[in-house]
Amino acid sequence: MKLRYVGPKPLISYTGIEFDNNKEDKYVYLNIVIQLIKALRDENLRGNTYKYEATTKRLSDDELFNELKKYCKNINELIEEENHSIEDEIEHNLKRAHDSEVLTDELKEVLHNNIEIMHDYLIQRSINKAVYYCVIEDLADIISKTHIEYIVVPLYAKFTHVLHSVQGVLLNYKNPIDTKLEIYKDGDQVYSKLKVVKLLS
Repeated sequence: MKLRYVGPKPLISYTGIEFDNNKEDKYVYLNIVIQLIKALRDENLRGNTYKYEATTKRLSDDELFNELKKYCKNINELIEEENHSIEDEIEHNLKRAHDSEVLTDELKEVLHNNIEIMHDYLIQRSINKAVYYCVIEDLADIISKTHIEYIVVPLYAKFTHVLHSVQGVLLNYKNPIDTKLEIYKDGDQVYSKLKVVKLLS
């Protein structure tokens, strides 16, 4: 299965299928993560601050996958594992629908069909999420091993989401790394700034 955008988190029930627009598909963040990784791995990077340019060229799906393979070394195995894992989860949910003592046979069938309709969607979303966290961990690893003290990105929700994810990974290290996410203005532009504070004792 290839990586591709599908959409926000589906909410599947016997009454229908809705979508939680607050739970976006992780695919939309992959371009940003890859651009940050590439920049921070650049041997010519100078100083202790990296500023992401909003005009950075987006990668095509094929270019993105080729870059992801560099930084998520086990990407094919990860996709395969995630595929099996979500298949098991879908089967479990289908069985729960079938075994429900609350729903009528008609509603059980509706729920079963709704889950089946979203089968490929659920698998793709799960794979996108697994790959996202694989490269987020790589990005966090770079930050932990380099002299970078600040990462500055435009104040857009997608960019800030990526920095929040990095914060979570760094804080969960065996020797946690503390960070602060700040907002500041430079002229007419507003930015999010991730400040790598210190190693926590």
